[in-house]
Amino acid sequence: MISRRIIRTKVLQVLYAYYSTDEKSINNTEKELFFCIHKAYDLYHYLLALVPEIADYAEGRIEIRRNKHQPTHEDLNPNTKFITNQVIQQLRNNNKLNTYVDQKKLSWKDHPELIKELYLMMIESDIYEEYMADKNRSYLNDRKFIEKLFNKIILISEDLYMVLEEQSIYWNDDVEFVISMISKTLRRFNELSDSEQSLMPMFKDQEDRDFTKDLLRKSIINHDELRELIKEHSRNWDVERIAFMDILIMQLAITEFLYFPTIPTKVSLNEYIELSKFYSTEKSRNFINGILDKTLKDLKRTEKISKEGRGLIGE
Repeated sequence: MISRRIIRTKVLQVLYAYYSTDEKSINNTEKELFFCIHKAYDLYHYLLALVPEIADYAEGRIEIRRNKHQPTHEDLNPNTKFITNQVIQQLRNNNKLNTYVDQKKLSWKDHPELIKELYLMMIESDIYEEYMADKNRSYLNDRKFIEKLFNKIILISEDLYMVLEEQSIYWNDDVEFVISMISKTLRRFNELSDSEQSLMPMFKDQEDRDFTKDLLRKSIINHDELRELIKEHSRNWDVERIAFMDILIMQLAITEFLYFPTIPTKVSLNEYIELSKFYSTEKSRNFINGILDKTLKDLKRTEKISKEGRGLIGE
């Protein structure tokens, strides 16, 4: 589930914290890094479990109207398309989701006002009106609606962000990414998906898990060499006046140039330039791009970069 871009972002964040404290422990920083990633995985399951809660609330509203003293024809014959949505039923019965949220004690029961607010946002939306008015029932139609519910309702709810912030300082920054992973997960579901339908693993494979640990450790262990390279290729700049976050971005990029032989330098360069769009100013981005480009050319000229694997030898 966790992409390489998110891994790089998390490493940058904990690296900033590492250099900002007096007591520096690589082991503790590594634990913090994996804890951050685990929290994103918790959020993935927590948000998946949110939609059945909204459906439960909707069903409760239907029952209240049915039991009115003088129910209308509409009260007695409600449109149940949403509460019988096939994907919601699959999420409700998914053993992996249920086991995870139970073990982690992730529950929406203490947030009835949020559930109500999301329900009201949903029923007032165009996507809900279109979905409920469509007489055709199909699995694809049901799945597309749940994807839209996540991306057009849940993702923009300010109340959701307030609730998440109360529970974890890590979650709000991860919501957009996690919902994109939920969309990918839902596209793996089909009519035949049963209670054992798989969800996304935390890491795609062991290689990504190792990459996470190694990127952090190699950046810290080779700190002096990396900073010297940055200083050498920014001679016209006072290194002490370069933004600390900009230095860390360059430090991580050069770490990948030098110590990750299977990652193309072009990929590393592009990834950290992209990262600088979120953590640096526009002026800083141009500066980072220029320094990394100069450093990369010099490292190639002096044959300090060694890449291996198909298409990478002699890069």
